[in-house]
Amino acid sequence: MKSILGKVPLFQLYGENHPWPGTDLLHCEPIHARSRPHRWEIKPHQHAELFQLLHVQRGQAEVEIEGVRSTVAEAAIQVVPPLTVHGFRFSEDIQGHVLTFGAALVAELEQRLGAPLGVLAKAACYPLGQDRARLRALVETLQHEYQGTAPARATLLESLMTALMVWISRRQQSGQAPRTRDERDRQVLGAYLRLVEAHYREHLSVEALAGRLNVSSLQLNQLCRTLTGQSALQVVHQRLLLEARRNLAYSRMSIGQLSDSLGFSDPTYFARFFKRMSGQTPNAYRRSVQAR
Repeated sequence: MKSILGKVPLFQLYGENHPWPGTDLLHCEPIHARSRPHRWEIKPHQHAELFQLLHVQRGQAEVEIEGVRSTVAEAAIQVVPPLTVHGFRFSEDIQGHVLTFGAALVAELEQRLGAPLGVLAKAACYPLGQDRARLRALVETLQHEYQGTAPARATLLESLMTALMVWISRRQQSGQAPRTRDERDRQVLGAYLRLVEAHYREHLSVEALAGRLNVSSLQLNQLCRTLTGQSALQVVHQRLLLEARRNLAYSRMSIGQLSDSLGFSDPTYFARFFKRMSGQTPNAYRRSVQAR
């Protein structure tokens, strides 16, 4: 298990340190699904590249964010940005959901909204108030779609997430400029992840990407390794791998077509890249998905 910042565990999902499962850009589960096996306590940990929304509908949640504890005793949504050290303790009657998603989905939502989702940059809790029933219906619909396989599932999931982001953004107070080096580093990482999302098919060099952020490639690599446990190039490769898996699972593209769409110079190079990153050839991965 990898960790950074002392002994704080670095997880994909709590209790799991394997790569992001499947090809979805979103993971949604009831709070009790993961907390009950851990006796209603999720110990302090962090996620390198994942955002989380904790939707508390009923019951009580003790929230620890960067060592500061607070109690959520009313319906609310807690925003947890990447790399934020956080933990939870829930009452046994807790009702609600946890939504986990990465920069790829954030970039798609930002493109849909035409503006950066600054609301995701800082940990904050937003009481639902009179919108409690409306937000409950929205999140429960999202959970239902996530578990299903109906046509246009991905489109509806993105639309529901967009509606949720709009609601949270409307509750956000005016933002502040970064006050510490740690805050600035996190903002640079966020900008880098958005840049990767926009250009990962172009196979730009780390130097070129760093230049667009007005930092050196050395600074960018050090920042990525410190905050994500990966080099700047590995971040790009993981995004390429995710898109390759999605297309192998959900499209009928040939390996050659997929290679071209992802910007590789030839299918053989793409196949070597995919096997090195995943341990399987593209065709073997496609067969394993079809078998499941």
